[in-house]
Amino acid sequence: MTRPAVLALMLVAVAAPASAQDKKPPYWASIASGKAMTRAGPGRNYPGVWLYQRRDLPVKVLKIYPNWRLIEDPDGTKGWMLVTLLSDRRTALVKEGEPRAVRISPNAAAKVRYRLEPGVVGQIEKCRDGWCKIAIGRRTGFITTGDIYGLSANEVLD
Repeated sequence: MTRPAVLALMLVAVAAPASAQDKKPPYWASIASGKAMTRAGPGRNYPGVWLYQRRDLPVKVLKIYPNWRLIEDPDGTKGWMLVTLLSDRRTALVKEGEPRAVRISPNAAAKVRYRLEPGVVGQIEKCRDGWCKIAIGRRTGFITTGDIYGLSANEVLD
């Protein structure tokens, strides 16, 4: 591959997550990297607060600052993260407690397809009327919105 082609590919890879984060807060995002540091303030000169080592973890973006986002994680911990370490991919974390049922359709009477342990992260889409379609790898199904972290109250995803 030629040097200009490699450079163009690198620019696209870096610009994609950043452009996806130009929304008005608060909004949901997920961690795009296997290692992502939060800091005490919006800059590399601020001390590191927490190193996340969980790609796709859902986070809520509370404030924006050029190239930085103040995020809140599922435990309520807040810190500033470089925007390129975030993705607009919608994910959800199964809440604490008993394993949660994933059903074949968005209905409490529908057959249980499988159960998810607390802490499992999956990609969500098509959320409405208290249900989200969730994908864990190639396995899909429907989970109640009360069983997951990563969605605002009454939020609809199409």
